[in-house]
Amino acid sequence: MNAFEALGLNENIVKAVTDLGFTAPTPIQEQAIPVLISGTQDFVGLAQTGTGKTAAFGLPLLHLIDPAEKYPQALIVCPTRELCLQITNDLTDFRKHTKGMAVEAVYGGASIVMQIRNLKKGVQVVVATPGRLIDLIERKAIDLQKVKYVVLDEADEMLNMGFREDIDFVLKNTVNRESIWLFSATMPAEVRAISKNFMTSPKEITVGKKNSGNVNIDHQFFVAPAHSRYETLKRLIDFNPGMYGIIFTRTKADAQDVCERLAKSGYEIEALHGDLSQQQRDRVMARFRTKALQLLIATDVAARGIDVDGITHVINYELPDDMEVYTHRSGRTGRAGKTGICLSICHSRETFKIRSLEKMTNAQFHKLDIPSGKDVCRKQFFHFMDKLIQTDISHGDYETYLPDLMEKFADVSKEEVLQRVAALEFDHFLKYYENAEDLNAKDSGRNRERFDGGIRKDDSSRKERSSFNRRDNGYTRLFVNLGTKDGFYKASFLQFILDESNLKKEVLGKIDMRDMNTWVEIDNANASTMIKSLDGKRYNNRTIRMNEADGGFKRPTDEGRGNNPVGGNRDRKRTYGPPRERR
Repeated sequence: MNAFEALGLNENIVKAVTDLGFTAPTPIQEQAIPVLISGTQDFVGLAQTGTGKTAAFGLPLLHLIDPAEKYPQALIVCPTRELCLQITNDLTDFRKHTKGMAVEAVYGGASIVMQIRNLKKGVQVVVATPGRLIDLIERKAIDLQKVKYVVLDEADEMLNMGFREDIDFVLKNTVNRESIWLFSATMPAEVRAISKNFMTSPKEITVGKKNSGNVNIDHQFFVAPAHSRYETLKRLIDFNPGMYGIIFTRTKADAQDVCERLAKSGYEIEALHGDLSQQQRDRVMARFRTKALQLLIATDVAARGIDVDGITHVINYELPDDMEVYTHRSGRTGRAGKTGICLSICHSRETFKIRSLEKMTNAQFHKLDIPSGKDVCRKQFFHFMDKLIQTDISHGDYETYLPDLMEKFADVSKEEVLQRVAALEFDHFLKYYENAEDLNAKDSGRNRERFDGGIRKDDSSRKERSSFNRRDNGYTRLFVNLGTKDGFYKASFLQFILDESNLKKEVLGKIDMRDMNTWVEIDNANASTMIKSLDGKRYNNRTIRMNEADGGFKRPTDEGRGNNPVGGNRDRKRTYGPPRERR
């Protein structure tokens, strides 16, 4: 008997699962399905991506749906178009032997007219991204009154993307639901708030530890000077021949710049960012899935929900500001029981983040030296030799040409043939890395001491002052009258000031955001450029004020209150942040 049958699923669903080759449920499926199959229990499932969450909610959902009723009975909300289509495809496979069951995907970037037409034909399950779903509700093109089951998949990612109000709106409009099923990789406060506000005594199941990383992922980090970040990236790619991976950057400008530089060097790579149309995104993803591309480079927002089998490496070109974003990045590899490697390039100032990540993911991070040029050439050489030996020559009419080859190489020794093959394959590597410099950052005695959040543990009395009083280290502190009340969070604020100033991330130090204003560290050489780029500009109908901080440490909250124009409107709605999907 198939183990899925023992979980209580009906015969048609078990048959479809068997056809797909699944005989034993994953841990999240084994624990979730018996609870969800009742249909009346609110549920919270915490598990990393790649653990089989779609089947964990999809199979019991299809078990509960009545195919005879031609209206939406189940609603699945997810963060991105890619994940929306992936879930829809999986559900289509699961309903293979269930007649009359229809699943419709609704997402931005596709014809809303066609989606409305399909909904009118009568569907039982709707898989939707938040923006397009709100559009359909406002057009009265979808009726949620009879929806019994609401699934929130990748809830933490949706909240990180700024969809909190949309999720609240959807839950308030599914008044006749019988249960909410929430699935998430992590459990931040905002996800906990949804559970508290909309769910009744939910059953919570955790596979692995809360907010922990995938145990199948090897976490490695490399400390490099800021100016050597690109060269370090290139060297790590070259040191891992056969890599099939995703590179993450903070901004789309960085993604495009790195992509163009690597493409000019002959790498099969394309960038995925918010400026691409849906057709362009589909083309890039199709090439990546078929491995026509070795590498994909993407921003966090653009890469949300990417689920591609067989990714061997994830590379953090920069560590994310939000530590939980690291979990989502690294979760692109090591999926479905396979092993993966997550490589992070960081500056010596960011080593405190590594320790924070170790605590959050409950995983050990390994500090490795950046490979030397000779190391890269040696690794590439032996990889090529292994491929040469393992090449399949059983197919093809090679014997026809063998006499000519023997005659051609009659006077050439075996050793010389091997040398010529090596030269033909590795000449460009040898030339490129002939005089390669050592990229490893030189740790000073102070950097080798243990820090906590950039502050020595035994110097708590100077904690705030030492965080920002860094002029002696080549940094200038700038004050700007923009904060979280303006709709910014750290990543979106970073992108905003870099876009406005045309500066690179490497020139910035720590960013301390408050409700009404923000303090920014920037190297002394670029401080005036940053001020000239932003000071006096208009943002959201008011004037931006940016200036150099005077004297010692002043808390940002000491300024910008009341009617002071620096403070702005405390009730201003978000106008800048992670781009919402195209409706």
